[in-house]
Amino acid sequence: MKLPPGKIPVDILKEVVFKNLGATRNEVVIGPKAGVDSAVLDLGEKSVVVAMDPITGAVERIGWLAVNVNANDVATFGVEPAFLFSCLMLPEGADQSMVKAVSSQMGAAAAELGMAIVGGHCESTPKLVNPIVVGCAMGFTEKGNYVTSAGAKAGDKLILTKSAGIEGTAILASDRETELKAKLSNVELQKAKGFYSKISVVPDALAAYRAGGVHAMHDPTEGGVAGGIHEMADAAGLGVEVWREKIAVAPETVKICSYFQIDPLQLIGSGALLIAAETEKAEAITQALQQRNINASVIGEYVSDRTRRRLFSEGGAVEALPRPASDHLWRALIGH
Repeated sequence: MKLPPGKIPVDILKEVVFKNLGATRNEVVIGPKAGVDSAVLDLGEKSVVVAMDPITGAVERIGWLAVNVNANDVATFGVEPAFLFSCLMLPEGADQSMVKAVSSQMGAAAAELGMAIVGGHCESTPKLVNPIVVGCAMGFTEKGNYVTSAGAKAGDKLILTKSAGIEGTAILASDRETELKAKLSNVELQKAKGFYSKISVVPDALAAYRAGGVHAMHDPTEGGVAGGIHEMADAAGLGVEVWREKIAVAPETVKICSYFQIDPLQLIGSGALLIAAETEKAEAITQALQQRNINASVIGEYVSDRTRRRLFSEGGAVEALPRPASDHLWRALIGH
């Protein structure tokens, strides 16, 4: 079977990747699992949260994205990211200016988050067309003091911060700017490109976790908000009901998705955060976020029947919550 662009399908992960994990180590508390983006290692009185992600579909600000996307995966455990390893694979024929551009982006992003870049690798890769940056972020906490994306419980409210398709909007506005000038004004394009500044969910995740009542958190990367909701439900063995009109979608995202004929709910969504929380704590969490000028709203609820994955729209329409076969960013990039 030919693989789709982006993430490998979950069934292949389970049947192939997860069956080849090397030796068993007692320190591994949480290892590879579908829908869980970080591992947890217990070392003495500390738990270490470790996450790894590549940036493959972007060219502009690729270094910035690599730091923030990996930091986000650690922060969704309620843990502050502290260290980063990186692997830079640059196109054949790349020069020093590209090394400097990517490295300076990574350095600035890490400094802003209080992270140290502590090691990695950099190379010019034969036959590579676009740069690829793989990051590995780490954070420390007191033993057991964290949540995962698998902790949602039936009856939990589902909260979304910011809006859908943030990262995809920034990537398409930057990498397809000339093409989009026919659809968006210059002001709109510049604003959309500025969505990169919204990529971090570290403040969102730490504020929500500290407010109390959080059972699970997840940042919707590939597959967007719809994919992220499914991943949380899969990991917890639950169903979910979502209200479309409660999901914020920026006007710039709407216009860009309309041009490329893609779904904003299935567009890579780093910058947003999904939170499963106790019903009685949901309001306190949204208020804590809003006090930090982070928009947040309840968009749904988890239910015990794992087969119920429904999306409600205004007017009473009900449909299955879409599960992306591949992120719609790829559809936009390949189709155009």
